Amino acid sequence: MDDRVTWPERLKDVDRSDDGLRAWVAERIHRLEADGRRSADTHLVAVDLPASWDIHLYLKDESTHASGSLKHRLARSLFLFALVNGQLRPGMPVIEASSGSTAVSEAHVARMLDIPFIAVIPRGTSTRKIALIEAAGGHCHVVESAESMSREAQRLADERGGLFLDQFTHAERATDWRGNNSIAVSALAQLELEPHPVPRWIVVGAGTGGTSATFGRLLRYRSLPTSLCVADVENSAFFEGWVQQDPTLTTDHGSRIEGIGRARRSSRASCPESWTG
Repeated sequence: MDDRVTWPERLKDVDRSDDGLRAWVAERIHRLEADGRRSADTHLVAVDLPASWDIHLYLKDESTHASGSLKHRLARSLFLFALVNGQLRPGMPVIEASSGSTAVSEAHVARMLDIPFIAVIPRGTSTRKIALIEAAGGHCHVVESAESMSREAQRLADERGGLFLDQFTHAERATDWRGNNSIAVSALAQLELEPHPVPRWIVVGAGTGGTSATFGRLLRYRSLPTSLCVADVENSAFFEGWVQQDPTLTTDHGSRIEGIGRARRSSRASCPESWTG
């Protein structure tokens, strides 16, 4: 053998696996899956209208979830997204910027997972919402205005070594729109035996944008002719941003309706332009 031959250095292995952390994450995913198995689907309610109108109208009643909140599906999806992406560890608090239904559902899910939860809420949030968050085991941190909620939530997360869940950025990507907890899959399956199993229109409100993104993706994926209408509220940045095709557009203040009508759109959030046509 030629002694002058230079052999490459041995490969260096870096093992950062943590069996304890993996077991902790697996247990919390198991709790989420078990909760989903125990939970019945929400009702699709047929609304009686005059026959002469020739309109079939259905309402998806999301208020019957275990947390009593319309955002129960979103809360489960956001926690699952954080767990599988390695963003959560034992003892880390979760912080959210929300004065509405999302915080109520997230407090419910956080308690189920034994994770501390803090909701950053604007002054003036209804005492009923605060009571629901606290009854589910969450804590409320008050700021002066809705416009400063996200900044304060991120500051708290940095200060306490926690995770800012950030529903407005992650809602559209955390939800599995083809299955697993999808409101779109659920609603279309419930329509299958109705006189018109493929609806002409689906109408949703604009909160985080997650629901409209979920429906929009599924409708395109299944090549359905259904149109999607997103109803926005006054002073919301979503509608004007969509009209002007400007994702950076902001308004002077949010809407008067608690929990919806954002004064700005997250630069990373799904753009409403995606759901035209």
